[in-house]
Amino acid sequence: MLATPLPGTTGQHAVGWLRRAIVTGALRPGARVNQESVAEEIGVSVAPVREALRVLEQEGQVTYRPRRGYFVTELHMADLEEIYALRALLEDRVARDALPGLTDDDLRRIEEAAKDCVDAATTDDIAGELEANRRFHFAILASPDHPHALRHIQLLWDSTEAYRALYYNDPGERQQATDAHDRIVAAVEARDADRLVAELDAHRERALEVLRGILVEG
Repeated sequence: MLATPLPGTTGQHAVGWLRRAIVTGALRPGARVNQESVAEEIGVSVAPVREALRVLEQEGQVTYRPRRGYFVTELHMADLEEIYALRALLEDRVARDALPGLTDDDLRRIEEAAKDCVDAATTDDIAGELEANRRFHFAILASPDHPHALRHIQLLWDSTEAYRALYYNDPGERQQATDAHDRIVAAVEARDADRLVAELDAHRERALEVLRGILVEG
């Protein structure tokens, strides 16, 4: 079940602040989230922070431990490998079905998102790059025929957002991602489903390889 956005600007602000803290690495995987400190930092009471954490818990970005509080979700390599394998299965099917129906407007959105990724990388805006990267991929996968598959893909993405941030914090990998996006766009423009899936697979495997190295070093 997907999390329902919190009503009101205070709750939304708390969710947004926590998401940004996770994707920028201010809150790293395994870190405890101090609700009082977060509330003081963003100028709200503890209540909206607590509700924001429940939203992020439903997304898999934080984990609640009884009597200890909330922690940024920490994944083992086996978890990441399973998640990426599931993504490969789902994204293969959705991308193949979505590709023939992509319009010129869809292609323009894909290209704009790819450009936004480059612009964000140039200014070291990791949060902005992650947001643009997400828009890029989901613009390709925007198939109205697979709402359930898309929902599961979204959940899988959410559960690894903190690790995706670690990947994009490496300047060399940002260039790798840019090159991969260029190849993906070319496959979309050519309306070549096999090529598109192969490029998405290679892009995903590269990220997994980098994350594997980060976890081993950690």
